[in-house]
Amino acid sequence: MSGCKAQKGPAVVVSPQSTYSGKVVVDPVTRIEGHLRIEVEVDKGKVVNAWSSSVLFRGLELILKGRDPRDAQHFTQRSCGVCTYVHALASTRCVDNAVKVVIPENATLIRNLVMASQYMHDHVVHFYHLHALDWVDVTSALAADPKKAASIANSISPRPTKAEDLKAVQDKLKAFVEAGQLGPFTNAYFLGGHPSYYLPPEVNLIATAHYLEALKLQVKAARAMAIMGAKNPHTQFTVVGGVTCYDALRPERLAEYAALYKETKKFIDEVYIPDLLAVASYYKDWAGIGGTTNFMSFGEFPTDEYDLDSRYIEPGVIFNRNIGDVQKFNPDEISEHVKYSWYKGDKAHHPYQGVTEPRYTELHGEDRYSWMKAPRYMGASTEVGPLAACLVAYGKGNPAVKGLVDYVLTYLGVGPEALFSTLGRTAARGIECKTVADKGLEWLDQLTENVKSGKKQIYQEWEMPKSAQGVGFVNAPRGGLSHWINIENGKIENFQLVVPSTWNLGPRCAAGKLGPVEEALVGTPIADPKRPVEILRTVHSYDPCIACGVHVIDSETNEVHEFKVC
Repeated sequence: MSGCKAQKGPAVVVSPQSTYSGKVVVDPVTRIEGHLRIEVEVDKGKVVNAWSSSVLFRGLELILKGRDPRDAQHFTQRSCGVCTYVHALASTRCVDNAVKVVIPENATLIRNLVMASQYMHDHVVHFYHLHALDWVDVTSALAADPKKAASIANSISPRPTKAEDLKAVQDKLKAFVEAGQLGPFTNAYFLGGHPSYYLPPEVNLIATAHYLEALKLQVKAARAMAIMGAKNPHTQFTVVGGVTCYDALRPERLAEYAALYKETKKFIDEVYIPDLLAVASYYKDWAGIGGTTNFMSFGEFPTDEYDLDSRYIEPGVIFNRNIGDVQKFNPDEISEHVKYSWYKGDKAHHPYQGVTEPRYTELHGEDRYSWMKAPRYMGASTEVGPLAACLVAYGKGNPAVKGLVDYVLTYLGVGPEALFSTLGRTAARGIECKTVADKGLEWLDQLTENVKSGKKQIYQEWEMPKSAQGVGFVNAPRGGLSHWINIENGKIENFQLVVPSTWNLGPRCAAGKLGPVEEALVGTPIADPKRPVEILRTVHSYDPCIACGVHVIDSETNEVHEFKVC
């Protein structure tokens, strides 16, 4: 992994564990798209049961009925304000699939490039701005020695770091604290010496400096997306039959895209990945916390839209953590359960026959406790996302992924079993980010060469059938996303979104099997039930987004502990 020098990490530190028994409720969980409530039952300081409740009903499936299939993307991408392009792509792909249009090579390359930029943007933002403060103690950076911190930074990255630059960050942070606030870190997480934070002051200072730098850097990836996507968020360039970004084919626009892409990739190589490894080396105990059992990837970055196996990141399914036996993904094996969800009935349906009839009962009654459905693959609760994608690609021998996974395991001095954890999930996000960032340069070179040779077609004509059925699979930064459409009389008769959040954060199914995040939380040690950062570490490792506040309720005293989270 370019720029990272292998070094022996510190001895494993184990977070202290309380003797608390009772329930802890985090409601709403912050930094997640949509409103999420996590309730756990704790016995002698460890989680023994968990419930993941989505408490926001959107009803997009109902809104889309009767509309022109071409309009679906403009509605569905508004379901998320962070990774908006992926919904536009899934909707466009599902209509492409329904009308059987074969899009031009350039359209595939452009769609892949915008997705690559999306991956780089999302994973950088997630690591620094959504997840880092679960591991990084910002106020501890005030006690750091800037010279020592610069020495550490220079030992893990080829990018020169000056002590005076880190001192300037430290001075700014000190001014915030002395003014009675922490600027962008105000109310950001659990302040006051939480025992579950292990990083030395110098590493906290490095991470804080790069948190601030990443705020500016992430804009570059978003600008790159806008060159081809017309705008960001909510891209406007995808259409059934290809793309419409003719202006982006001009040499100067391709050069502008390339410059922004390479600048973002340089930050990933020289800052994000070294920081990820540095932080992970202090939290090796989390290599045994937060794991699940089954994994699924739809694969992404195709050369042939009608062949999932043509995707650069391969599709596949892993059961019982058996990486050596990656099974072929079969769309017919997907079903959505509603027995524990706020919908009528209790029968599971395949998405093509999906039914969305809301019926709220109570927040946490005897059975139903979430607006999310519970997708299952062959009846199994299945994790999706970067960890699943990396495990499947590793099992199928993808050389880029395999090389990076082996490097990370060696660097940290841990075995492959460490992958099945919150730490492994966080590391996999960086591995996926770098894998895609590296490959994107090849797609850019191919597109540039096609344009130079006069091969500029980016759209293929097609006709809307009276009746049709189609599905669009996208392996979004958060994981497996699929949109399913039934067309009757040229209009949408039924439309179902099966999104990563339902796979990962959905409730129990008809068989009573816990959803992935519920399974992952079981066994988690809780050092302080009033400040349950351990719960947030695992939940955030699934890539949630920003919300406004967290309320933790002590089930024994009914005391409400309130603190805002950025």
